[in-house]
Amino acid sequence: TCSLLRSPKGFPKLKNDTFLRAARGEETEHTPVWCMRQAGRYLPEFRETRASQDFFATCRSPKLCCELTLQPLRRFPLDAAIIFSDILVVPQALGMEVVMVPGKGPTFTEPLKEVEDLLKLRQKVDVTAELGYVFQAITLTRHSLEGKVPLIGFSGAPWTLMSYMIEGGGSTTMAKAKSWLYRHPEASHRLLRLLADVITDYLVGQVAAGAQALQLFESHAGHLGPELFQDFALPYIRDIAQAVKSKLKEEALPLVPMIIFAKDAHYALRDLAHAGYEVVGLDWTIRPQEARAQIGKDVTLQGNLDPCALYAPKEKIGELVKKMLEGFGTQRYIANLGHGLYPDMNPEHVGAFVEAVHAHSRHINKH
Repeated sequence: TCSLLRSPKGFPKLKNDTFLRAARGEETEHTPVWCMRQAGRYLPEFRETRASQDFFATCRSPKLCCELTLQPLRRFPLDAAIIFSDILVVPQALGMEVVMVPGKGPTFTEPLKEVEDLLKLRQKVDVTAELGYVFQAITLTRHSLEGKVPLIGFSGAPWTLMSYMIEGGGSTTMAKAKSWLYRHPEASHRLLRLLADVITDYLVGQVAAGAQALQLFESHAGHLGPELFQDFALPYIRDIAQAVKSKLKEEALPLVPMIIFAKDAHYALRDLAHAGYEVVGLDWTIRPQEARAQIGKDVTLQGNLDPCALYAPKEKIGELVKKMLEGFGTQRYIANLGHGLYPDMNPEHVGAFVEAVHAHSRHINKH
């Protein structure tokens, strides 16, 4: 039902606001749950919809993004939807070419090699002109959800995007990108600042289009140690939260909850707790109790079941979820995986995860 582009006004009334209440720290009857990459290749209907399409062409089709975003919600009683898109649409908006190479993943045809290459990037980005297709997808999806659950918008964070732009794709060491931080700190800051400004406008545009929460993905935080993170990641993560909030106020847009997910950055949890986000997302490498101790009681936590736990038999998934809920507590908490779903996962096991979160959290809340 992803047809007919309507205006971002007159959205359907929200029926299930559990996710938003948990994000704001209000009491919930059950712990809300969603999964990173819930709109993904593990679903046969996703593979069918995407089959004939180029990946980034799919990202540029509001109708397809809407359909892919809704697919997991037809199967599972998830508490939130996340718009189908990709973090690399931001480097594309800056004028870089990215192609999806089968078996290799996203690849930049001309990565940044020298500091002079920064001059090739658009220095002023009109996000509506360059990324309006994402805004259209959000508006369309928000209407098509019919108020079932809230819709999350997202962006990659500056360091993560910078690392892709220099490496030209995935990397196990990020050595090229990190060498910039050591060899060209000023140029690195120039690039990170440019990215932060575009990301801010992009996130504000997503709220204007109908996003009801925002997640910032610092997926490559684990490649940085505490010092580099402190210098080249954290300041921009902070700035984005602050700038998005002040622009939302200026434009009289809703102040939506914001989530920071910095993968493998357990060394920075205390800082992230004070970075201006309502929710801190966690990967699976930290114990719930430890995360809670470091982050404190005023921020909602999100995470953090090891995605590979979904390969376990369904009963085992239930046990692991129960243990996770006991560790985090059922309040000020949003259940999720510690990273995204993998393409070979069994949809029934995803369903078992979602249902276990609801069942065990309701049981814990009653007793």
